[in-house]
Amino acid sequence: MKRIFFSAAILIFIAAAITNCNNKKNISSPSYASLNDTVKYVGMQMCRQCHQDKFETFMHTGMGLSFDKASQEKSSARFGNKEIIYDRYKDFYYHPYFRNDSLFVREYRLDGKDTVHSRTEQINYIVGSGQHTNSHIMNVNGYLHQAPVTFYTQRAKWDLPPGFENGNNSRFSRKIELECISCHNAYPQMVDGSENKYTQVPNGIDCERCHGPGEQHVKDKMAGKVVDVTKEIDYSIVNPAKLPVDLQLDVCQRCHIQGNAVLKQGKSFFDFHPGMKLSEVMNVFMPRFSGENKEHIMASHAERLKMSRCFLVTNAKHNENNPGNLFSSQASFTCITCHNPHVSVRVTDINVFNNVCKNCHGDAASPSPPGEGLGMRSCTEKIEVRNKVQDNCVFCHMPQNKTTDIPHVITTDHFIRKPMKEETVNDIREFIGIACINNPSPPQEAVAEGYLSLYEKFTPNPLALDSAKKYLPDDSEENVKKNFPLLVRWAFLRSDYKKVVDYVRQYGNTDAVFKKVKYNNDAAWTAYRIGESFLALNDNNDAFIYFSKAVILEPYNSEFRNKLGALQMSTGKEKEAAENFSFIYNENPKYVPSLTNLGYYYLSVEGNAGKAERFYRDALALDPDNEQALLNMAGLYIYRKDFRRAKQILESLLKKVPSNVQAKHVLKQIDALNNVN
Repeated sequence: MKRIFFSAAILIFIAAAITNCNNKKNISSPSYASLNDTVKYVGMQMCRQCHQDKFETFMHTGMGLSFDKASQEKSSARFGNKEIIYDRYKDFYYHPYFRNDSLFVREYRLDGKDTVHSRTEQINYIVGSGQHTNSHIMNVNGYLHQAPVTFYTQRAKWDLPPGFENGNNSRFSRKIELECISCHNAYPQMVDGSENKYTQVPNGIDCERCHGPGEQHVKDKMAGKVVDVTKEIDYSIVNPAKLPVDLQLDVCQRCHIQGNAVLKQGKSFFDFHPGMKLSEVMNVFMPRFSGENKEHIMASHAERLKMSRCFLVTNAKHNENNPGNLFSSQASFTCITCHNPHVSVRVTDINVFNNVCKNCHGDAASPSPPGEGLGMRSCTEKIEVRNKVQDNCVFCHMPQNKTTDIPHVITTDHFIRKPMKEETVNDIREFIGIACINNPSPPQEAVAEGYLSLYEKFTPNPLALDSAKKYLPDDSEENVKKNFPLLVRWAFLRSDYKKVVDYVRQYGNTDAVFKKVKYNNDAAWTAYRIGESFLALNDNNDAFIYFSKAVILEPYNSEFRNKLGALQMSTGKEKEAAENFSFIYNENPKYVPSLTNLGYYYLSVEGNAGKAERFYRDALALDPDNEQALLNMAGLYIYRKDFRRAKQILESLLKKVPSNVQAKHVLKQIDALNNVN
């Protein structure tokens, strides 16, 4: 996985230097009303009543346009019969189109000129301002999933979304979880005990994501409490421009850094408020590789800025000279030195950015002596080159490059530096570890989880698991209890199920581990991993206990409930299993495993072949390559003694998945029966 190539040691040294300069006064201020959990969000329409001018311009920014209902007005895409995406790995075609005012995506497969599969889904939301991309989300009874189509506006091209390429197309099943939607949108209303079910979804990032909940601010103003903000801070609401540098950057870094976000114990992605340290809620880790080059990822603005000498020198000097200044960040080099968050970059004159550079690098003075900071100096580039780019500092010092994580996208690199004659990318890079972007001294367990997340979400490199274990001692009962959820996760990812069970036995009574924390499902996943481990070791009784715990903690997780139902089916609790499968079906009728299992229940328990067939066909209409649905359909034909059709299905399955042992076994049985007859 390509990422930024600062060494971990250098990055941590820089971050530590910045933090040491800022530690004197950069503690979260308890006087901000919006940091109180009892203060509620009021919505941007309330803000609009007094700040109409800012509202009108903000609505045209990337943040204001970040998320909305799918409509022709919202979409930046091209449509037509020729706008087709083909996934050569999974052999699916995708055609996005509008019908009246509704957006749809049709997935289909061809055999010659014949259509052998067709599935159409309505798109409910479009993500992205259209400056770089439009991605698409479908809503099924509140469950949000990403559709397998993205429009890349800079190239005017439809293609698979990031992460769906090269055989990784998850089609319509990628969950839109809170981590994702909480950066691309205002905070939604989420169903507790789910990963991706919402009762209300806003339309775009709003004022309170940067200013904090506004209830107290509104109350104060309505009561006539006015603060002269030119002389003091109005603590009823956060104005990021008046926060100390590190806290101001954390407002931006909440979303403009990208990596493995590791939540602190008991925290969720709802818990960060402007004016807090981001590290109070989460630590964000990035992989590091040997070598340094110009590569950057899409949401790396804050991280790349902090690598820049402009940032390092000016902020260190300013914080040294202005300790305790409440307005310290206003004279420092931060994101809002160049960007007005209320005004779109698209309508901001380039001279606004260039003038920031000229404030320090004007033509009036000679270069500073070595070691004296940035100083004032003129541009040393040849005049013909300067004229060619219209004296645009940004063009040379913040070059636009391809992002390494999003295809077909070019963005401005916020690592401000002298232009190099040849910036090359090393072909061979060695993974050297992970570094925490927003905290120079993350706790050991957070580092361990960072490595586990890297392995689980991005690249299954065994070195990541080995590195995680270094931070997770298990040499005593005390350490096992302290690191229990992460040790379970580590052993589970290694498929060392016996080790998982050993940790459970060492812990003893695990009830205290499985306490519900609102909007945080870590405990449920720990229970699920333990259940899977017991099941792998053929201990159905303990597997049932832990699957049940997982479902209690996260009742709207279809995967957990389906696993519990499958175990119930295999242990003679068919009615309970059917209740769980039916619950999933009623909640999310497009979850294929529950359809397959319901069909199996009706055939094996109730002998209702017709009903079983309807569920199997529904499952295969959604996913024609689902192995279990195909096996079950073959079983239905065997039940009806239609061995020819059963054999056709099994042979077709083995063409796609030659390693399917069960299909081979059943096919041999059919051949044996045919030979006998």
